[in-house]
Amino acid sequence: MFYNWSYQREYSLDNLDDFGVRKMIQDGLEKYAEIINLSRPPSRHPRMPADKRAAQFAPFAALSGYGEAVYETERLTDRRIDLDDYEKEELGHRLQYAICLSNEEPKVSITYFVEDIRKSGGEYMKHFGVIKIVDEYERLVIFKDGTMVKLDDIYSIEGEIFGGMEWD
Repeated sequence: MFYNWSYQREYSLDNLDDFGVRKMIQDGLEKYAEIINLSRPPSRHPRMPADKRAAQFAPFAALSGYGEAVYETERLTDRRIDLDDYEKEELGHRLQYAICLSNEEPKVSITYFVEDIRKSGGEYMKHFGVIKIVDEYERLVIFKDGTMVKLDDIYSIEGEIFGGMEWD
């Protein structure tokens, strides 16, 4: 008796006469009678570990690197927004004001541009924290948590300490 999973019906050899399968099975049993009950011969090769055995059935990429190239082409980047002299001056005032209040450790949010290493353009990132120091020589803003932002990449500086201030 055996079970056909695709139709979920039980079959016996008697039912298989309808399909002509009984004769095929009997012929096969007679033909291979002397070897059908033999044990499997030992292999000359060592058994492959299960993790490597599974790897041979992994998906095959005919064009290696094609998926990454398509992703890279689809990935969008922003273009850098150039600030005018007035906006640069306002950023300078805000930065100086935040440094003047450094004893109070005010938290500021700096939006800055990070250039993409693979494509033209990049993306705007935002960092929120307390400014530790502004290194004029290296042209960096260094936060207390160690984050460094290039002065030339800063797009905006915001925070509660600026509450409605306008720079002349």
